[in-house]
Amino acid sequence: MHKLQNISPVDGRYQKQTSPLRKFFSEEALIRYRVYMEIQYLLNLADIIPQLKNLSEASKKQILGIATAFTHEDARRVKEIEKETNHDIKAVEYFIKEKFDAQGLGQYKEWVHFGLTSQDINNTAVPLSIKEALEQVIIPALEELVDQLKDLSEKWLDTPMLARTHGQPASPTTVGKEFMVFRERIQNQLEDLKKMPYPAKFGGATGNFNAHHVTFPDIDWPAFADKLVNKLGLVRSQTTTQIDHYDRLAALFDCLKRICTIMIDLDRDCWSYISMDYFKQKIKSGEVGSSAMPHKVNPIDFENAEGNAGLAIALFEHLSAKLPVSRLQRDLSDSTVLRNIGVPVSHMLITIKATIKGLGKISLHDNKIIQDLEDNMVVVAEAIQSILRSLGHPNPYEALKDLTRKGKAISKEDIHHFIDGLDIPGKEKTRLKQITPFNYTGIMPGKKQ
Repeated sequence: MHKLQNISPVDGRYQKQTSPLRKFFSEEALIRYRVYMEIQYLLNLADIIPQLKNLSEASKKQILGIATAFTHEDARRVKEIEKETNHDIKAVEYFIKEKFDAQGLGQYKEWVHFGLTSQDINNTAVPLSIKEALEQVIIPALEELVDQLKDLSEKWLDTPMLARTHGQPASPTTVGKEFMVFRERIQNQLEDLKKMPYPAKFGGATGNFNAHHVTFPDIDWPAFADKLVNKLGLVRSQTTTQIDHYDRLAALFDCLKRICTIMIDLDRDCWSYISMDYFKQKIKSGEVGSSAMPHKVNPIDFENAEGNAGLAIALFEHLSAKLPVSRLQRDLSDSTVLRNIGVPVSHMLITIKATIKGLGKISLHDNKIIQDLEDNMVVVAEAIQSILRSLGHPNPYEALKDLTRKGKAISKEDIHHFIDGLDIPGKEKTRLKQITPFNYTGIMPGKKQ
């Protein structure tokens, strides 16, 4: 099917951006992960039950190859079997048994899926796919964004800029420091994300190893399951029903949601600075900004990122709210939801890439930034009243308020005239006159004073 025929823009319009996630979240990927889990389970089972003790190393290698050499045609075969079974995990089981028969391993095939329920496979395969997708695609993309923000913050750390609180002129900051804010915020969440465990459920039909224990009562099945799951880099939920309770997975989605929220904040600020003419955008030959207005260069990357982040947040919120809730020991409402995890992750990846692209196209419009600082001498009022307080001058805040809230622009001359009229030592007047919007930028994080 051509991408023009896909329903979702995730693998239609944005196919190029999201293609790295196919091997983790496509239907074929899900089947491959399920086959891998069934095989890993059986090979680990061979270490502890007598009926599989005579399984040779060559046979084990053959069995492992069913998972490691899994092909597109294998996935198609599983789907053909599913048409008959109307059960996706049973189709995986029958597919593996077919492979066993074809490879002369038929005597061992009834140990495939022994004692398991579907969710022992799903609740290990899906977390493993999420883990590998985040580690191999999302986290590296976020690290690239953090590095880019670090570069911009260092590049423009000493470039003063008028701040705006409530949209109004406020105490000056620097361009680089404002990028530093977002670098730190994303970095903090990224560090939390890297520490989060990936949960797995493995315990039989209702979480109690019933079938395992009744068949082999002398085996420590919880210890076996812990060892199996830990090998995959997952953490087994110890007390469950038929399914994982998903609480830790919900926490993971909440962390991803917070990162998307921070990126929306960044994208909107960049959009605003472009609209204020603080940033210019690099023009690419052949691109069109408007179908009607030839002059326009729209901040489309930041707008695209914001829209996709919003979709990711909405879906992550649904995942984290829905998955931990199930009727009694299990209902099927989590199954279809789990199949959609790749969708918000894809929208998140589009967001990251669009933000990186947008940041790579901006440059400073120094003249506009300088002009805004010069036109807003009033912002040094905070500095003057603070120093006057330290000198014991009466009612400094009120005095500056009367000066600065007259409904007209306050010039440098107005400020100096006010200072000249103050009853303070001459050296302090000189000190106050030296304060400008260009040097009243405070302490830059990480920079020695």
